Amino acid sequence: MTQIAFETGRSRESLYRTLPEMGNPELDTLVSVLKAVGLRLSVQPIAESKPA
Repeated sequence: MTQIAFETGRSRESLYRTLPEMGNPELDTLVSVLKAVGLRLSVQPIAESKPA
């Protein structure tokens, strides 16, 4: 957690408060933590849309 805090520019305490199971992180916090651990967030459609 110390390394992630360093890489995200956030305090360890802030991350512990934000990331518990019932936490509610803001998108920028989530993205920066994912980047620190080598992951990225992507959005995909649930189903393919049929052309009109």
